[in-house]
Amino acid sequence: MSEKIRVCVIGSTGRGDYGHGIDTVWKEVPETTVVAVADDNPAGREAAMKRLGVDQGYADYRHMIEKERPTIVALGPRWIDQHHAMLLHCVERGIHVYMEKPFCRTLAEADSLVKACEATHARVAIAHQTRYCPIIPVVKKMIADDLLGTILEIRARGKEDVRGGAEDLWVLGSHMLNLMQTFVGEPRSCFASVWQGGRKATKGDVVDGKEGLGPLAGDYVQAQYAFDQGVTGYFASKKGMGGNPSRFAIQIYGSKGVIDYPSGYLPTVGFLADPGWAPGRANSSWKRVTSQGVDKLETLPGGNAQGNVIAVRDLLAAIQEHREPLCNVYEGRQTVEMILGVFESHRQGKPVALPLESREKHPLSLL
Repeated sequence: MSEKIRVCVIGSTGRGDYGHGIDTVWKEVPETTVVAVADDNPAGREAAMKRLGVDQGYADYRHMIEKERPTIVALGPRWIDQHHAMLLHCVERGIHVYMEKPFCRTLAEADSLVKACEATHARVAIAHQTRYCPIIPVVKKMIADDLLGTILEIRARGKEDVRGGAEDLWVLGSHMLNLMQTFVGEPRSCFASVWQGGRKATKGDVVDGKEGLGPLAGDYVQAQYAFDQGVTGYFASKKGMGGNPSRFAIQIYGSKGVIDYPSGYLPTVGFLADPGWAPGRANSSWKRVTSQGVDKLETLPGGNAQGNVIAVRDLLAAIQEHREPLCNVYEGRQTVEMILGVFESHRQGKPVALPLESREKHPLSLL
């Protein structure tokens, strides 16, 4: 048997912890083995060592990487203020990474990470689990086969809970923006507004965002993106407006019908073959889309834990095949571009071209 692939885990208890299963997924991938964990919190580090069954624990992830020399690092913290430093330390050394989203805070950080990965050929996979869903190729084939007709627009909303608005855009909307890219490509411009308490957000509304997000403002965001082929994309989130069932999903609207695609690995995806987009008016009905096709039974296991397994397996294949993972640094940067485009458009009060010209400073810091 070939030697197992060495994995080190980085967590930060109290500052993003270990993400959504980023640390434990390796137990389901037998060709890998976790050899050490780093956490600057002693109690959290001890708990992680027990949970992962490892004997080696470090307070400093840099020391761990130097001593253990892993092939892959699992970068777990949900807080993104540490992502750039941790990820750059890995990829500059040619170490591959599976990481929690969001990618990073600014375009300057994103650009430096892309440059480092291109220099060392390190592969980075981002844990947007929906991106690895096997229903995506089915929907893409439906679009190619003209079942939706001409794609006219694509809509998305966040969870719109207590984080609604700008925080939702970063933490949960990043999933939706990544899915937009998956189906309709890179946006060319963004036109957006940010609201706070029923009025346009101003410099006085800017605060230090939770979970290391950096400058943040707005309990209500509205964004419109222009894609190729005349497709328009929309994203919105308003604090406290979450529905039950949730509207946390994207909808792809075509001249012949609609696809409803919620977030998550192997979610309940629906297809409405109705050019009027109104089942009550046309006596049409939704059909489920699975990994097996339209109106077919699902035969694969679901859940975000399984999504992590599929993402890790794609990363391993990407390393072996010398290709990018499905959700890679380029998609990560594009998602950050779409988020910061919202704030830059609000700042300028007009549509802004993407990629953004200004990359060094956060747009909210320039209000």
